[in-house]
Amino acid sequence: MLRTIRVQHEDFDAALESAKLTKGRTDIGAVVTFAGLCRDEGGKLAALELEHYPGMAEEEMSRVVDQAIERWPLQGVTVIHRFGKIEPGAQIVLVVTASSHRVAAFEAATFLMDYLKTRAPFWKKEHHKDGTAGEWVEAKDVDDAAAARW
Repeated sequence: MLRTIRVQHEDFDAALESAKLTKGRTDIGAVVTFAGLCRDEGGKLAALELEHYPGMAEEEMSRVVDQAIERWPLQGVTVIHRFGKIEPGAQIVLVVTASSHRVAAFEAATFLMDYLKTRAPFWKKEHHKDGTAGEWVEAKDVDDAAAARW
C-alpha cells in the first residue's frame, strides 16, 4: 500500500498525487480527493500563515493515517499539509484515500480531515489586507463536533 505523508512549503498537484496512488492498480474502485483552500474571509485576508513543529507534525499525521488504515480497507493514502504564508485561493491541505469501495474512501478522507482541522499540530495566524496581523486562529466548535463523532 502506498502511504505518503508530507509537510511542505511548496504547492502540490492533487491530480498527480491521485494518479500516484492508482498507477498500475486494478483493485482500487474509489479515490476520494479533498483539497482545502485558503479563504479570503470576506475580502479582509491577505494571507494565512501556518506554522508547525518539524518532525512532530509528520509524526502526528502518521499516527492518524495509521488509525485510518486500521479502521478502513484502504489501498493508499496521501496527506500533504503546507506551511508558510498562504494567499487566498491557494491550496493548504490535500487528503487522498483509495479503496476498493467508495464508502471506505469517503469515510477515511473525512476522518483524516476532521483530525487535521482540529488536532494536527499546526498554528494559523491571519494577515489582513490593511497590513495588520490578526489573532492566531482557534479551532471552531463545529470542527470539534465533527471530529468527536469518530
